[in-house]
Amino acid sequence: MKIENVDRMELTKEIQREINQFIQFISLEKGLSDNTRMSYGHDLKQYAEFLNSKKINSFSKAETGNINEFMQVLDELGLSVPSRSRYLSSIRSLYKFLFSSGIADKNITDVIDLPKASRKLPDTLTIEDINNILEQPDTNKPAGIRDRAILETMYACGLRVSELCSLKQRDVIFDAEIIRVFGKGAKERIVPIGSSALKWITEYIKKARHLFIKKSDTDDILFLNQRGTKLSRMSIWKILDYSARHAKINVHVHPHMLRHSFATHLLEGGADLRAVQEMLGHSDISTTQIYTHLDRDYIKEVHKTFHPRG
Repeated sequence: MKIENVDRMELTKEIQREINQFIQFISLEKGLSDNTRMSYGHDLKQYAEFLNSKKINSFSKAETGNINEFMQVLDELGLSVPSRSRYLSSIRSLYKFLFSSGIADKNITDVIDLPKASRKLPDTLTIEDINNILEQPDTNKPAGIRDRAILETMYACGLRVSELCSLKQRDVIFDAEIIRVFGKGAKERIVPIGSSALKWITEYIKKARHLFIKKSDTDDILFLNQRGTKLSRMSIWKILDYSARHAKINVHVHPHMLRHSFATHLLEGGADLRAVQEMLGHSDISTTQIYTHLDRDYIKEVHKTFHPRG
C-alpha cells in the first residue's frame, strides 16, 4: 500500500528557487553561520508549506493577509512570542531580499507588527462539527487511518498539539483505557481515553504504522510522518485544517480548538471542574475556569437543576 503524502507538501520549483536564492544571498553577503542559515531555511519552508496549502505557489504572489494568517496559526499551535518573532524576522528578511532583487513588486511585510501574546480564548465546535471533522480522513489509505486516529485522540483527551506529537506507543494503556501525557515542564498526568479513539489507534498500529517506519529507531513515537519520525505541529494543523475544510466548517479550525471543545463539552455534560482541570493539566483551577466560556443562562440552569436550594 502506498502512503499518501498528507503531512508534507512538496514545495513548488518557484518557491524552492526563491528560498535557494535568498539563502545564497545571506550566505555570500552577510556571512551568517550554518545554524543561522538552517534556521532561516526551516522557517521559510514552514511558511512555504502554509502557502502551498492555500494554493499559492510563489512567495511573491502572497499578500500581507497570508502572513498574518500564518502568524495566527503559529500562535494557535502554541509557539511562544519569541519563536513567532523569529519566524516573522525570517519572513521579513526574505521579502526585503525579494523586493530589492526585483523578484517582488513590493515588500508586503512593511505593515506587519511583531507578535504579541494572545489573550483571546478560542471558540468551540459543536459535537456535530467534531463528528463531521472526524469522518473526513480517507480510512481506506494508511495516512487516512493515521489521521483519523490523530483527530480522535486529540478530541478524546484534550491534548495540546505538542503533547500529541510526543505521544509514545507505551503511553497508551489499552486495558485501563488511559494514556500517560507529559505536559509542560515534563509534568506527567493520566487522562482517560474513549473507546472510539482506542479503536482507531489499534487500527493504525495494526494496519498503517509499520508502513511509515523508515528506520529501526522511531523512539517509540506513536504517530509518524512519512520520514518515520515525529510529526511537526504544522503537520497536525494541516491534517485538521484539511478535515475541517472538507467537513465544510465555516470557522477557522485549529488544534487548540479541539482541546477547548473537549473541556467545554465535558463541563456542559456535568463533569466536575477539578476533574477537567486534572485532565487538561492545569496547575491552577482558575485557568480551567477562564478556559471555559459557559454562558450565564447555562450556569443558572445548572444551579437551578442541581442545587438543593435552587
